Amino acid sequence: MTLGPIDFIALEFPGNNFKGAILPEIFALVEQGIIRVFDLVIILKDQDGEVIVRELYELDDNNLAMLDPLAANVSQVITVEDINAIAAELKPNTTAGLMLIENLWAKKTKQAMEEANGRLVMFERIPHDVVDQALAEIKALATA
Repeated sequence: MTLGPIDFIALEFPGNNFKGAILPEIFALVEQGIIRVFDLVIILKDQDGEVIVRELYELDDNNLAMLDPLAANVSQVITVEDINAIAAELKPNTTAGLMLIENLWAKKTKQAMEEANGRLVMFERIPHDVVDQALAEIKALATA
């Protein structure tokens, strides 16, 4: 089975009061076949730094129903080491969602590359702040 590129995303939300405002956008990406949620883990860090981890299958019925449109798999590819590394970075009194997403939009391109005996030499996602900084520096040089 050919998979599209898989991204690991960890999103932190302050206040341990996640209301799901981001979910409609993710639901739309899933519904449109742009991404597939390959794995999902929720981390809660209280004010004292105590960490609670919930795998998708451990969520209560209300939270599970709220996340149902994700059609998420529980692949258990997100490891304990991944969870611990992210939990260590979280601020107190926050909730984090860890997701592995398959980029379905790139799957056909990947299949075409494989069929053409292409070899991916490098792939790196550049963070937006790095791109913004580089563009600002280029603009500053052009106006100097």
